[in-house]
Amino acid sequence: MKVGTLLAAFLLVVPSLFAQDSEELMRGPDGGTRFFVEGIKVLPLKGQPFSGRSTTEWTHTLEDGSTVTTHLFAMVARDSEGRIFREARSFVPLNSDQQPKLSDIRIFDPVAHTRTICTLATHSCNVTGYFAPTSFTPRPAGPFDNGKRTLARENLGNDVMDGIDVVGTRETVTINAGVIGNSQALSITREFWYSPELQVNLAVTRRDPREGTQMVRVHEVTRSEPDPSLFKVPDGFAVHDLRNGAPKTEN
Repeated sequence: MKVGTLLAAFLLVVPSLFAQDSEELMRGPDGGTRFFVEGIKVLPLKGQPFSGRSTTEWTHTLEDGSTVTTHLFAMVARDSEGRIFREARSFVPLNSDQQPKLSDIRIFDPVAHTRTICTLATHSCNVTGYFAPTSFTPRPAGPFDNGKRTLARENLGNDVMDGIDVVGTRETVTINAGVIGNSQALSITREFWYSPELQVNLAVTRRDPREGTQMVRVHEVTRSEPDPSLFKVPDGFAVHDLRNGAPKTEN
């Protein structure tokens, strides 16, 4: 075969290879899937100071029966004025040497009616309105959502956590088939160990077949007044007040 013929054949093959590679690499951006796990909910109550170490362990069961378990820990505190301090950290594999990375701190002030979220990556804080309720009433047991869902409640008795008396409750919500695209009825259970004194759940276990099992605990609870510096913007952080003067009720 002549050199010219070989060169022509090569020039015909190369563009087709590039075209194949280009087709394989052609796609748009993907936003992915993000999950947020709610930690211990704290009401802005006056005269009930405490602080502790909140831990969350999250286990997913995969289709092949294997599991993926991650965890995090974060500080939570409330002072006598009802101000709340929380850390936000990322999940890391359980039983690994990785430390949950601190992403931001959050300060909720029921006196100034401000929610301040300070992001470590940008060294900046955004201030918005904060008008949270100071009480909570659980949903009554029985059908709701026009009969599409049913709540059952069970008393688990009393116990003591970190020297604090707690009351246990198990709630099971059954979702009828077809309500959320489910082919069969779906059951979700949650267990609460609640401190009537602090009006805080010191332990919550959520079991949802869609999201796995989440175990949230508050350890090393102390009733002393937290360090006042926790409720101040860290030094060197820029503050952006985003309030428009219109009160907003927290969900």
